[in-house]
Amino acid sequence: MPVILQPIIAFLASVGRLLINALGAIGRVTKFAATTISRAVRPPYYPARLFEQLLQIGWFSLPVVGMTAIFSGAALAQQTFTAGSRFNATSTVPAIVVLGIVRELGPVLVGLMVAGRVSSAMAAELGTMRVTEQLDALSTLRTDPYRYLIAPRLIAALIAIPLMVLIANAIGIFGGYFVSVYKLDFNAVGYLNTTRLYLTATDLQMALVKSAFFGFFIALMGCYHGFHAQGGAAGVGRATTDAVVSAFILILLSNMIITLMAFG
Repeated sequence: MPVILQPIIAFLASVGRLLINALGAIGRVTKFAATTISRAVRPPYYPARLFEQLLQIGWFSLPVVGMTAIFSGAALAQQTFTAGSRFNATSTVPAIVVLGIVRELGPVLVGLMVAGRVSSAMAAELGTMRVTEQLDALSTLRTDPYRYLIAPRLIAALIAIPLMVLIANAIGIFGGYFVSVYKLDFNAVGYLNTTRLYLTATDLQMALVKSAFFGFFIALMGCYHGFHAQGGAAGVGRATTDAVVSAFILILLSNMIITLMAFG
């Protein structure tokens, strides 16, 4: 082989290995998701575990989600007013706030905040159970870990995240309203009328569709990386980090795809 071709061959080989590894990872995650879904639809069911996960994912995440939403709505209103004042377009503040919150900021910020809190917790809990052989013990006791541990988390995320997005949208819009009316001297009735004018059922539906995908990815990544953790405490730490990072990437990627498909 000519010497000049060796760097090119080495580069192509490294790209090929990365591609094969990526396809292998996608295949493993897809198989894990398919196994979970196929077993979640068949008995036995564990409603107590589902209710517990609804509390963990939804109720206990509401404080951080609410604070994130109201701060983001207030900041968006202020920044929109500052930019619009340069072009005599300050009247667009209510429309931009409601569209920005409902279409993008609400679902994405809720997804990212809950992913940081929930995916890491799922990965840490399941990873600890894996390295301490508790998952093997469940199988020995003829309890399917997919049905008992993973399916309730997945279903709870699919239910809780869209509900939290609706709540976050309302709180974010209120944050923009509060700043606009009490700081930027907007008329309260006019602000609310403009908000109702620009808020459509399609926007709410897209927010729910996005949040359902986000909830699925949050639970899937947390459970997948925790379920396959190896190497003791260090392995659990890696699984926790990988779960959060992969959930973030999938949330942002799916948000871009859904936005381009719906509004492109």
